[in-house]
Amino acid sequence: MQNKEASYRSIDEYIALFPENIQKILEEIRATIKASAPGAEEKISYQMPAFALKGILVYFAAWKDHIGFYPTSNGTQAFKQELSIYEGSKGTVKFPIGKPLPLDLISRIVKFRVAENLKKAELKAKKRK
Repeated sequence: MQNKEASYRSIDEYIALFPENIQKILEEIRATIKASAPGAEEKISYQMPAFALKGILVYFAAWKDHIGFYPTSNGTQAFKQELSIYEGSKGTVKFPIGKPLPLDLISRIVKFRVAENLKKAELKAKKRK
């Protein structure tokens, strides 16, 4: 479903391009990320919805048979055991369309990424002093 040639200016525009059933799934994942990363900025990066807080936290996207979730390789590694039931690769998880999203797991991964980004930013700031 993802169109690499299209240009989206917002997550709202991105979601609006999909059928209602997919929009509902995308809005669920969006709401979960927003609740797990208060203050994170919504953006489009690499033609995908993304959330950033001191750097990119996660991306997500709709595909033909799955919702792609991209929490970086650190995000997938930290939750490797729980994510093992899903297809994916380094930094990528595929949640099948037609099955419930693991919203609690997504929330925990996002919170992990927030902590990771904040720690990196803090270390960077200390080095500058």
